[in-house]
Amino acid sequence: MNARLQKLRAQFDALHIDAFLVTFLPHVRYLSGFSGSNAICIVSRSSQFILSDGRYTDQIRNEVTDWDIFITKTDLLDEIRKRRLLPRGTRLGFDGNSVQFSQYQELKKLFPGIKFLPKAECIEKISAVKDAGEVVKIQKAAAITDAVFSELLPLIAPGVSELDLAAEISYRQRKHGAEGDAFETIVASGERSALPHGRASAKKIRNGEFVTLDFGSVYEGYHSDLTRTVAVGKVTPEGKKIYATVRTAQQKAIDAARSGMKARDLDAVARRYIRKLGYEKFFRHSLGHGIGLQIHEPPRISVLSKAVLEDGNVITIEPGIYVPGFGGVRIEDDIHITGDGITVLNRSPKDLLIL
Repeated sequence: MNARLQKLRAQFDALHIDAFLVTFLPHVRYLSGFSGSNAICIVSRSSQFILSDGRYTDQIRNEVTDWDIFITKTDLLDEIRKRRLLPRGTRLGFDGNSVQFSQYQELKKLFPGIKFLPKAECIEKISAVKDAGEVVKIQKAAAITDAVFSELLPLIAPGVSELDLAAEISYRQRKHGAEGDAFETIVASGERSALPHGRASAKKIRNGEFVTLDFGSVYEGYHSDLTRTVAVGKVTPEGKKIYATVRTAQQKAIDAARSGMKARDLDAVARRYIRKLGYEKFFRHSLGHGIGLQIHEPPRISVLSKAVLEDGNVITIEPGIYVPGFGGVRIEDDIHITGDGITVLNRSPKDLLIL
């Protein structure tokens, strides 16, 4: 944790700030280790404070070391004011991406002597590069997801509803040690598989349909994200062509990924291949995103991204083709970028499974 704090402090001079206010809970956890639902951090050049409420008296002392801890019965911001933790005249940075305008107004009202300066992505640029311990946790989350996918295959059959499969996923992930689902599970079958974010519905699976399953688990705060598309019964020639196109596009992107590569160039690898096969207009989202303490983190892997991949990034690679009235295919893995290349964290099979 101290290394993370030092990396944040190393930005202070360039940002023209004296301290940084942390209110976004994933960032609180990243910097301090505290996993509770109510906390605020202040990081100055020489000290770090964390405030929470009485529900977390024991938890915060177990999870947090080398911080000054304050437990309060009142509002956390009011406690900061009462304890005068922000000296008058402080130039205080805060995350411009996560602090709402109403919160900003409240801060200015409570601390009239403080200059508040919105600074975006100060913590994100640090957290995008995962250390070895973080990668181990993401890999464990990915292993849980892989195990659940394997157990799910015998359950996918005509007459089973998408909601039934989603419930099985949530139950089985917890049985394998997950804290919970990484996001709302996507189960989309038949024509609904053409919806990139098709929430599970009461629809029942029928013969001759694709079923797209997009789910992930959380392990010690860290997320995994897996997508597989399987077929139930006979697959049409067009369906096989679409599946093969996505499968090859994903593998080409995995093979191309490396540290120092522009994220938009990686997106282009998959997009060019899909265009070559005639499906470009049906690939309607970015190629991937970073994962960690959040399910969507920098770097974004898209045609608009300005990011450059770095050693330690953990990203998803998830091309898809979605044809209205027919259905869709998406295949997704979690990828660790290293100095030696890449490591695919998932082990679930990717060749077309016909159940």
